[in-house]
Amino acid sequence: MPLTRPSCVLALLGVVFAASIVTAQPPPPRTERVAFAAGASSAAIKGQLKGDDTIDYLVKAAAGQTITVTLAPTNKMTSFNVLPPGSADVAMYVADGTPSYKGRLPADGDYKVRVYLIRAAARRGAATSYALTIGVTGAPLAPLSGAVDAKVAGTQAHATASTPCVPMPYVDTKPTTCEAAVIRRAGSAATVIVSLGTAGKRHLLFEKGAVTATDAAEVPTTTRKGDLTVVTFPSGERHEIPDAFVLGG
Repeated sequence: MPLTRPSCVLALLGVVFAASIVTAQPPPPRTERVAFAAGASSAAIKGQLKGDDTIDYLVKAAAGQTITVTLAPTNKMTSFNVLPPGSADVAMYVADGTPSYKGRLPADGDYKVRVYLIRAAARRGAATSYALTIGVTGAPLAPLSGAVDAKVAGTQAHATASTPCVPMPYVDTKPTTCEAAVIRRAGSAATVIVSLGTAGKRHLLFEKGAVTATDAAEVPTTTRKGDLTVVTFPSGERHEIPDAFVLGG
């Protein structure tokens, strides 16, 4: 049945409204690689943002190293997050008004320092200038070579396993099993990578049997259960990691 004139107008308005929602989405972050000068362990960056602009500063780092970030903006509504390797949007640190962050890193790869105006300021089209300092210090915990500890074919992992877990407590609190991989490192260290399904991956850095770093925004507690290390986050996310998986043998 043909649309009446009022119906045509309403349909057209609906199309325009839907199009405005699509065009109102913030643009994707702009990406800039951070390179340290020879002999330096940090870089000083100056930048500007306006409205929905977002910049991701990529810095290469490794498990066992420490990243430090300091932000000094002209607009106090400027903030930053730190995202682990492989994460598009889930941060391991979200600034809460504190202008600096220091944290030990659980995995190898490109970490992102995402600088942005918080939503209320972005909507007003506010602008900011800032000075940002990013540093990476400490010796990396080098992965063991395949000659020392054989790797799973086609991967960087030394072993894989199914481990008891509660991967997404906000969806389902029932215990299940998660697929996990481990990269064993020098100094009795290892990075355990646990699949969280649609929530991505969790990286846990073990050093001499203790969890010393993760890529979660929450700080976990650890307990011992026989030959397992039980890692529990405040959200209820939980992992049971066998000693033999971490250390091999």
